[in-house]
This record gives sequence, structure tokens and C-alpha cells, in this order.
Amino acid sequence: MLDARARLTRVVSEVRQDLAFIPRMPRRDPHRRIRSLRRTLPLIGALLASVLILDVVVLAELTGREPDKAAFREQAPQPVRDPGGFVAATAPAVAPTPAVAPLKKLIQPHLLVVAAHPLPPEDVAEVRDQKGVTGAEVVDAAEVRMDGKRVQTLGVEPSTFRPYAPKSTAKSDALWANIAAGDMAVSFDLGKDGGLTLGSTVDGGGRQLRVGAYATVGMGSISAVVSRQTARSLGIPTGNALVVSAPKADSGDLRAKLLKLLPKGSQVATINPVVVERRGRTAWPTTAFMSTDQIQVALQAAQAKLGRPYVWGAEGPDSFDCSGLVQWAFAQAGVRMPRVAAQQWAAGPQIPLSQARPGDLIFWRNDPTNPGYISHVAIYWGDGKMLVAPHTGDVVKFQAVYTKNLAGVVRVSPAVARGVR
Repeated sequence: MLDARARLTRVVSEVRQDLAFIPRMPRRDPHRRIRSLRRTLPLIGALLASVLILDVVVLAELTGREPDKAAFREQAPQPVRDPGGFVAATAPAVAPTPAVAPLKKLIQPHLLVVAAHPLPPEDVAEVRDQKGVTGAEVVDAAEVRMDGKRVQTLGVEPSTFRPYAPKSTAKSDALWANIAAGDMAVSFDLGKDGGLTLGSTVDGGGRQLRVGAYATVGMGSISAVVSRQTARSLGIPTGNALVVSAPKADSGDLRAKLLKLLPKGSQVATINPVVVERRGRTAWPTTAFMSTDQIQVALQAAQAKLGRPYVWGAEGPDSFDCSGLVQWAFAQAGVRMPRVAAQQWAAGPQIPLSQARPGDLIFWRNDPTNPGYISHVAIYWGDGKMLVAPHTGDVVKFQAVYTKNLAGVVRVSPAVARGVR
């Protein structure tokens, strides 16, 4: 018997701030004789030359290293980085004005509202007055072309938006200083699998943007964050979105209310859903799930794409990312799936891995910048195997199911999947 509601767990890890080591120079002895100095000058010169050569070699090695798992290991002294090594440099290219306010407390986001045009102030006020709403942060939102990729981007006020970010991201002063100075923070997957290297410069609709940090904010398909000033230069509408916190309100009910009061065409996406338990059904009927024929069609569609390359953001039919493959394959069976893995996680009830059957979806939390975020998905094939689009440099293929960072297994309900936003 399956539970009617999925239990969402949030795992947030704290990481420490590394400090650069600054060696102290030895003090001069004022009583040293000039004659003694003359005797030691040649030796000092040779030692200084050796040190300079060594410094150049070490600097070349450090600046050429891309951020990867090595960032978690103890290394030789490096420029100051944020916890985990996901901020591009010690300081932003331009000092932010005004300075970013320090983090005081975290605010859990629950809904993301996006409209085609700036939201009228009276509508924003009405959202804030809704029962259960404790916070509503006005932001800018739009899709931006970055090095040819379609990237859903938020424009934010760093000082007031940072509390809505995951804990490790919210705590990083360097990250928000970089954003305030004009840098862009991109999701870990967009950076790692999308090829936007930390510290590199990318083309954002004709404007050059530095990738100042890796930070997955955990808001559906949002893959980049910039300051509102930078957002204006990118042509993103001003104030057309809201991040809403409502920790005691049922997210489904609140979403329905907001859709009625907001301008026509507005979208309301669930971020961290709050489910108020109701009496009634405690089991899912068999008819709530995909039929045998639908499962067969979806599996055959996915299998037909074996060998196709993984490409970040790709939705088929010639290349895919992990959730793009799921969405495309299930669409062939007439099942409308949401686009990203974090949304697909809510497409039906969770079940134990031991009860998984072909056509179920398996999810992982592999994102070090947001350890509680669902970042990867695969289709269970049976007999301990799964069909998956793994990562950049790989192709759609069969793999053995692994349990490291496993979040759980979901049995897809077409009706539920269709309603996930």
C-alpha cells in the first residue's frame, strides 16, 4: 500500500570558510654589520631567485585548476574561496555599492510567481496579505541566452534575497558581493555540465558576464542569479516575479488562490511544498498510475535513444539531459511530465527502492551547493538496472542502480505529474 503524500526531506550541510595563509616576513636586525651583509648578499640573491621560480610554478598550477572534487580536499594555500570552493575569486571585479547586508536569518521559500509584465504594487500587497504568507520578495525573471544556452535567470537584490537561498549559499558573503558587483551565479549543473567554468566570462545576450559563483538556489528551473541592476542591462522585465514564503499554508491551496488574484497568464511554481494532511484516502488506486501499455511505450522510447549525447538543457530528440530524457520518453506515452528533476520528484508517491518496478523514476541529491536539492533522475529498467542520460561527455545508456546520495523512488501518476508546476 502506498502513502498518499510524499515526505520531503531537507538535508542542508554547513561548510567552513577557508582562510588564506599570509606568511610573516622576518624582521631586520639593525645591529647587523654592513660587512656581514656584503658576504651574504650573493646567497640571499640565489635564494630569492629560487623562491620566485617556485612561486611562478605554484601560481601557474593553481590558476589553471578548474573547480572539482579536489576543492573539498586540503590543499596548499590558495586564494580565499567560499565554503566548498564555489566562488570565483577573493573579491569581485568591482567593489559593490552599497555593501551587501549580512545574513540575519534564513527564510524558506515555497512558491515562485512569474508574470509576463511587472506586477502591480497592489497585487504584490494582496499576495503579502494572504493567510499564511510570511514573506514575499520582489524579483525579476526571464530566460536569457548565455553562450547559446537558454537559461532561466533571476534578477535579485542581494541583501534581501540571500535569506531565501539554501543555507550554505546564503551564508557566503563573497558570493553575494560578487553578484552585487555584476557577476552571475549559476547552478552547479549548469556550471559543471553546461560548460560555464567558474571565473570565466560568457556572453549573456550581448553583455559579457563573469561566472562569479556556483550556487543552485533550488527554485525549479532557475539556473542563474544576477543583481537587479545587471538584470536591467540584460533586458529582463523589472519586478515581474515574487518569491513567496508561507510555512504554514498548504502550498496547493495557496497556489490556486494566487492564480485567481494575479494577472492573467501568471505562473506559480511550487518550490518547497507544504502539504496539510487531510482525512480520507490513504492508498492510491491502481488506476492512478501509468498503464502497462504506457510504461512499455515510455521504456521503448527511452531505449531508442541509447547512444545519444548528454547535453545540458537538451530535451531531445537528438540529445538529452537527465530530466529531458524522462520528459521526452514519457511524452511518447501521453504522459505530461514537468521539465526538471526537482519537479519530477513530485510526480507521484514515493516508494521503497526494493519495490521499484520498470517505469518508476529514481532520484539523487548530488549537488554540493544545495545538498537537499533533487538534482538527478533516471528511469528504472528492472533487475537493478536503469536507463539514464548521465552527464556531459557521456551518452544515454544503461547503468547499474547506485545508492550514493539516493533520494528515493517515485511511481508516476499521470494526473499528478500533469499538475506539477
